[in-house]
Amino acid sequence: MANSASPNALLHRALQHVEGWEQSWGSFDPHPSLGVDPGRLDAVFDEYLERLEGNYPFHHPRYAGQMLKPPHPIALAAYAAAQRINPNNHALDGGPPTSQMEKEVVADLAAMLGLPDTALGHLTGGGTVANLEALWVARELRPAQAVAVAENAHYTHGRMGDVLDTEVVPVSADARGRMDLHSLERTLEQDDIGTVVLTAGTTGLGAVDPIHDAIPLCRAHDARVHVDAAYGGFFRILTEDAAPEIEGFPAERFRAIEKADSVAIDPHKHGLQPYGCGCILFRDPAVGRFYRHDSPYTYFTSDDLHLGEISLECSRPGAAAGALWCTLKALPLAPDDGLGSILAACVRAARTWTDAVEATDALRVVAPPETDIVAYMPTTEEKTLSAVHEASQALFDAAMNDPDAPIFTSVYRLSADALTTLHPSLTADRDEAAVLRSVLMKPEHETYAPRLVGRLAETAQSLERSAP
Repeated sequence: MANSASPNALLHRALQHVEGWEQSWGSFDPHPSLGVDPGRLDAVFDEYLERLEGNYPFHHPRYAGQMLKPPHPIALAAYAAAQRINPNNHALDGGPPTSQMEKEVVADLAAMLGLPDTALGHLTGGGTVANLEALWVARELRPAQAVAVAENAHYTHGRMGDVLDTEVVPVSADARGRMDLHSLERTLEQDDIGTVVLTAGTTGLGAVDPIHDAIPLCRAHDARVHVDAAYGGFFRILTEDAAPEIEGFPAERFRAIEKADSVAIDPHKHGLQPYGCGCILFRDPAVGRFYRHDSPYTYFTSDDLHLGEISLECSRPGAAAGALWCTLKALPLAPDDGLGSILAACVRAARTWTDAVEATDALRVVAPPETDIVAYMPTTEEKTLSAVHEASQALFDAAMNDPDAPIFTSVYRLSADALTTLHPSLTADRDEAAVLRSVLMKPEHETYAPRLVGRLAETAQSLERSAP
């Protein structure tokens, strides 16, 4: 990365510009109460910075655990610049520039997902709130009907059902974590379902529901469709004509998102943004009527749409919109440029990781990846779920606690039915078992994967040899 594009250089440029803008309004003396004793400030800040070192190295390729990584330097600098001003995108007078930027990036996200130009949406604090708004609108449209959700969907759908006092009906998933269409059809026939939630990228295995086949089935039973694309929504870029072909990538399922009634997506994941930056989009702008309210002291500077008029949240950081706008200008939503190139590298990284696992005798893949998440497990002499569970947990602990160069993965619990379906040689002597899971959402993982897997395999072999 060139020096002018380094995080420090961009941050310095951003804050220097805002400082100049502030001074252009005229100088004034800050109130004495805002001052902090220099000695106390140094002590507090030193302690704060030292405590931050307790984080795991989310920036490094050796971290392949949870869905965590730093924002892009462009997003970091853009966020810091707006954060210093601290606009609030609830009302236009709270942040005119960033409110306009939010409208523009929401339109960009809608176009990326294939939704019409008239789609209604706004940024949220994250996927949980985005999904809450989708289910709230679903309840308002179909007040007496239930919501159907795959059993491997994000757990917050059940919570939001409780919040909204809406019945949530579980639908079975297959061994790879995707909604089972036969179970969905039975649910649609037996229950009064108003909305079906489909997932484009589960947080467990990165699996993608059969959206292309499920939507016609839902339409045949007069059910609406909400797609929870919080994790995987940006992968739809890779379905365009110029996108590279990647083995096992479910392009048809991602492409079908365009037919959904609503979509939740999280720019603070693959959009390279700081937390909290989610987004909710509705195909039919008429659902804006459910948000209608009046706030005499808020909506007075303009007759244009204030974003608070179409949002359940009130105060929202304009900095989130500004950072996303700046990022998408620098890294466009294109299949062969910008974010598309980054996403393609992450998807390839999962295939590289998978190939490296399959080349070892010490590890085995649980199931081929669909996105950029890979599940795998140690090869055990004893072919039981207990042996797999214990070996997976031991490898996770040993890799993370390596004193010289730790590797950070995560563990994921799979049901006995799923594991024995995928690996019939295993005996189910327990209800579930832990396996290892790696989230390869940094493009650097593409080149680091073989050496990381190699070290994990060596550690697994060492643990197997030392086992009693």
